[in-house]
Amino acid sequence: MGLITICDKQFETCISKETIDSAINQLADCISKDLKDSSPIFIFLLNGSFMFAADLAYRLEFPLQISFAKLSSYCGGTETTGKVKDLIGVTENLEGRNVVIVDDIIETGLTMEHVTNIIRSKNPASIRTCALFFKPAALKANIKVDYWAMELENDFIVGHGLDYKGYGRNLKDIYKIVNN
Repeated sequence: MGLITICDKQFETCISKETIDSAINQLADCISKDLKDSSPIFIFLLNGSFMFAADLAYRLEFPLQISFAKLSSYCGGTETTGKVKDLIGVTENLEGRNVVIVDDIIETGLTMEHVTNIIRSKNPASIRTCALFFKPAALKANIKVDYWAMELENDFIVGHGLDYKGYGRNLKDIYKIVNN
């Protein structure tokens, strides 16, 4: 396993790009079977989901719209603040639409719960949630996670869009923290 240093922390490789790609392929197949006839709108949550957004969208071969929202609950470290801040909202008309909210990772679920409540107020036909990674042991919010590519332990990770203090998003593999 490769070790890297980001700022003041060390991380070791834990998931290869090839494993991530395979999991996204399986996820896209599942979503395609469920939603191919529904013309959904996918709302990707920035900044973390930007790499996953492209990976997933390329694999979905049915009519869909893509939009982005930027929300945040991290304060630059390895712990969530527990409070979600709205930075840039959703501007599309979602009334009567099938909506899929997509994030890089669902840990506490607070961000997904917050954005789901915002979307629900816009009267969509349905709301589904999706993430590249899901940490069920860290879940605090009362949300249903409809789709996820990989289930993880409760380790702090970086890579493939996830960051530590703004660094590491560009890493192709996933690295977990060694010293915390």
